[in-house]
Amino acid sequence: MKTASKILVIGIGNAFRRDDSVGVMVAREVAKLNFPDVRVIEQSGEGAALMEVWKETDMAIMIDAVCSDNIPGTIHRLEPKNETIPANFFNYSTHAFSIAEAIELAKALKSETPDLIVYGIDGVDFGTGEGLSEAVEKKVQDVLIMVIHDILKYRQIKNNSLNLK
Repeated sequence: MKTASKILVIGIGNAFRRDDSVGVMVAREVAKLNFPDVRVIEQSGEGAALMEVWKETDMAIMIDAVCSDNIPGTIHRLEPKNETIPANFFNYSTHAFSIAEAIELAKALKSETPDLIVYGIDGVDFGTGEGLSEAVEKKVQDVLIMVIHDILKYRQIKNNSLNLK
């Protein structure tokens, strides 16, 4: 059953592992905006827990640090309904299974999933400590703007579909 909050923003990461905290940092910025229909949470990224929280909403936006062959600070925007998330993006995870695996499992089980958008920001420093590397810090506002755009676009699409009924 869906909750009153139609949009869920999930900041994924560990605030004490440098660039791994970028998802949490972006989510905290979204929370400051106080959108009435947006719930913001911080999560470790454990796949099973993600599947549990996203099933209660219409749209989920997840933000996490990734590790790919791109330069630090590269922003990836993925829509799992239209593409597969590379499993190796989240290889710094200490969880039983990753975001990518959780999404693929949900698809295989044909479980109810919301519209999902995943943002990954390439990190460079996943060591112990607080604060983001310079390359990642520079991208927080860019990702925030992209998330706000997704929220507003989703609202417009939903409002238009309600007006057509």
